[in-house]
Amino acid sequence: MLGLRTVIYKVSDLPNAAEWYSQAFGTKPYFVKPYYIGFNIGGYELGLQPEEEKSTKGENVLCYWGVSEIAGSFEKFIELGATFYEQPQNVGGDIVVAAVKDPWENIIGLIYNPEFKLK
Repeated sequence: MLGLRTVIYKVSDLPNAAEWYSQAFGTKPYFVKPYYIGFNIGGYELGLQPEEEKSTKGENVLCYWGVSEIAGSFEKFIELGATFYEQPQNVGGDIVVAAVKDPWENIIGLIYNPEFKLK
């Protein structure tokens, strides 16, 4: 395993999702097509794809995005219309995790881990 490379979220409204993710992650997409919108988030790929047909949203995928400050990051997502999924909680040492659901029911994990270093 080489680590996180790409996270894809399926959304029912691609243009609105692109704007929401731009605000939530503080960056504009580098790739915009009707079938895919790509963001570079700290060297990792965040992709949005149109949801072809309405599906039942599962909670079996949870990717954590690193943040430098968990409480403020969590609140920013909530202010942008995300909903609570997992309150910020310490999971050992200085590591704190939290999670929200975007307006399309995708789970976005947030992690503060001061020990993590890119190799």
